[in-house]
Amino acid sequence: MTSTNFTRLLDNEKMVWRRDVWKQARNLSFLTKFLGKSANAMIQHVTDLTKTEKGSKAVMTLVPDLEGDGVSGDRTLRGNEEQIKAYDKVIRVDQLRHANISEGRMAEQKSIVRFRETSKDVLAYWLADRQDQLAFLTLSGVAYSYKNNGTSRTGSDLINLEFATDVAAPSSGRVFRWNGTSGALVSNGATSDVTAADTPTYRMLVEAKAKAKDNYIRGIREDGEETFHVFFSPKAMAKLKLDNDYLEALKHAEKRGSDNPLFTGATVKLDGLYLHEFRHVYNTGGAASGSKWGAASAIDGCQVLFCGAQSAGFADIGAPEWVEKDDDYENQQGIAVGKIFGFLKPKFITQYGEYPSTSQDFGVMSIYTAQ
Repeated sequence: MTSTNFTRLLDNEKMVWRRDVWKQARNLSFLTKFLGKSANAMIQHVTDLTKTEKGSKAVMTLVPDLEGDGVSGDRTLRGNEEQIKAYDKVIRVDQLRHANISEGRMAEQKSIVRFRETSKDVLAYWLADRQDQLAFLTLSGVAYSYKNNGTSRTGSDLINLEFATDVAAPSSGRVFRWNGTSGALVSNGATSDVTAADTPTYRMLVEAKAKAKDNYIRGIREDGEETFHVFFSPKAMAKLKLDNDYLEALKHAEKRGSDNPLFTGATVKLDGLYLHEFRHVYNTGGAASGSKWGAASAIDGCQVLFCGAQSAGFADIGAPEWVEKDDDYENQQGIAVGKIFGFLKPKFITQYGEYPSTSQDFGVMSIYTAQ
């Protein structure tokens, strides 16, 4: 009698499983909502390698606006042309892998097919969730040695990813603290200055949008309108929902009835801003007292992200590798998945706003708040 051995699957059957895992990972990922191939996406999705002098690289290109004013009337244009500046940013990539293994036929007491289904589900969720975590740590400029709730990762290999060393703290002109007492954004904000009163408000959103536009952070064009995405931790979003100005704006900006986001909890759009609640937005909710924010390191804080176009680049090289293997004379089944990808928060030399001729984050601002 011939036993069933899933390692002897045909290549096309393995390909179906590989694609199925990636489809599940894509569907589960929060990140994929903001991907786009063009420069008009919040996270530019790079799937092809570009030939460079040093070989094939994953490259995203930043093209800032022209700086000159041109010539008037019949004045000579020849010799007064302006060179288009472009910044090619290389996204380093690496492979991230994980696997499951059964204890054996007797311990599992289930069919091989069931183990494969279960493993596919948990590995797909793991892949989507880790990519979401890494994306928001990259945007926040927080090292991969930390979890997104402020605790340290123990025994994690994420710090050894090639692109982990490219994670950079928010640049000087893109980081602020919300002063809830005075109702103003404080430039070059520090987490040690956060107080319990610095919770998010509607006024903070209005101030942040003005700051982004004054500093020429390019929004995402949508039906002729320039829009931005703003991300909060669940606790920070809860504080915003308790702000009277926010409640009034939401009541009057959205249609009345059961479809109003006040009742559905759906993504809110106000004044060209999409407001998102996500658990992986960096915060200190999991950090011990003494490792939080504020003068006494005891304030729970959230790093609110205000994102325009090309806030980050995501190099997505090929579908995941799906490997199945028997061990212990086919008594134990093992399944592994691996994915090659990389993240980068790009910087460029800005010529506009309050910080001319300085290197700044291209498309994202960080706002330190209490939560």
